[in-house]
Amino acid sequence: MVQEFSDYRAEGILLAGAGRAILLQLANPGIGRGVAEHSTFTERPVNRLKGTLTYVYAVVYGNDEQVKEVRRRVNRAHVPVRRPADKASAGYSAFDPELQLWVVATLYDTALTIIEKIYGPLDDAAADAMYRDYARIGTALQLPPGMWPKDRAEFGRYWAERVSTLRAEYPGVRVARGLLFPRHTALWYRAIIPPARFLTAGLLPEQLRKDFGLAWSDQHERRFHRTFRILAVAYPKLPPGIRYWFKDYCLRELDRDLKRNPQPSQHLGISA
Repeated sequence: MVQEFSDYRAEGILLAGAGRAILLQLANPGIGRGVAEHSTFTERPVNRLKGTLTYVYAVVYGNDEQVKEVRRRVNRAHVPVRRPADKASAGYSAFDPELQLWVVATLYDTALTIIEKIYGPLDDAAADAMYRDYARIGTALQLPPGMWPKDRAEFGRYWAERVSTLRAEYPGVRVARGLLFPRHTALWYRAIIPPARFLTAGLLPEQLRKDFGLAWSDQHERRFHRTFRILAVAYPKLPPGIRYWFKDYCLRELDRDLKRNPQPSQHLGISA
């Protein structure tokens, strides 16, 4: 049973799974092509990550004004992300509910994976509450309510089926390699990428590690498990002010944006 902790949704340790969620999304051919052709993700990875998490935090914790603002940002960013089917592409749209479902599914499964590695398995009440939260995140993203699997068991079947057939294609691989092996970014970002790349590789299914060209060995596997054993001991002992800092920071920045610009935002914090 899970240890007591006050709010898994705000835990900064979820950032450890950011790379996993992103690569799982990019492995979906429609998302991979859309990002490759329309996004500046590899040029502004930190801004994009902040935008995505601001959306999640606003939906879960925010007031009506904050939720409306992040939804405007998402919608404005997604409008141009579309391509009709032709001989070269099956086509895609950022408003495709199947793609939206996959995005939210990767966020949920990644959050659950990280929380259980740190705190142990969730009991049914906590697991159900977490699942309901991510259903809200999906419907706020315009996912039709009936598309989100009705319960955790149904989600498990959906997830297993999708992951078993998921294969990353070149456009998504190219974007992922740009994120994980950056060439022209700030020194501090290049410094944090090796551990982030290591955690991302360890959290991915084996086939996707191969698709994205991420080296892995028995030695990597032992180091990966040792890393999470250490985190599971050390991280919960941090004070809430540190563990929840990034959530508080994102919401403060959102409030500042709203005060500076009370009209519909021009900031495109989230992209496909």
